[in-house]
Amino acid sequence: MIEPLKDGNVGAVARAMKNFGLSELVLVRPCSIGEEGIKRSMHAVDILKNARTCFTEGEALEGVDYIVGTSGVDTANDKKFSRISLTPEALAAKLKGSDAVIAILLGREDFGLDNDLVKRCDFLVTIPANPEYNILNISHAAAVIFYELFVNDLVKDGPREASGLEVERLNDYFAKLLDAIDYPEHKKPKTKVMFRRLMARSTPTTWEYHTLMGVLKDAAKGCLQNENKKDAE
Repeated sequence: MIEPLKDGNVGAVARAMKNFGLSELVLVRPCSIGEEGIKRSMHAVDILKNARTCFTEGEALEGVDYIVGTSGVDTANDKKFSRISLTPEALAAKLKGSDAVIAILLGREDFGLDNDLVKRCDFLVTIPANPEYNILNISHAAAVIFYELFVNDLVKDGPREASGLEVERLNDYFAKLLDAIDYPEHKKPKTKVMFRRLMARSTPTTWEYHTLMGVLKDAAKGCLQNENKKDAE
């Protein structure tokens, strides 16, 4: 969800996710989640509380194979190809049998996804509705799309495990952190092996991967900044 304005809508989307077997909710620059959001999530409070918060779209979309944008605006004009869309049913048919990691982007309640973000999408989905009033509430639109993915067996049970490439990035940043904190050189090889084995045994989910990556990045960056300040003094 990109810059959601109302926590009630975030809660309602979490509830729709629970209805159709989805569990990974990512919030980009969201509003504060309060009582209304929790109330509307009903039995999906776990999804709401475990949602990952990001500041940039790039961070939110790391590790994604296909980006699916949602829009209330549709066109058949070839010159405006970035706005040519599929129905949820047609999207599910195209993705049928795929094991790809798919991100469904839901834009702000007032003006949806901006043009730059729409251009980054591999697919754009619009839900056919009454031309006199064809803009659906964000959670209602989400539920329709989630349903089509669910009945076409595109929703996998449980959160996705981090890929081998993602785990390797964790190992790389852990090594950078050891360098940044001036960890004893003679201890580094064994400590790196220990961390690698720990990650292999734990099989982290993508949510856990992104959380750990954020911690390691911030820690390494903070150490380097402190070191630069000391050098400047």
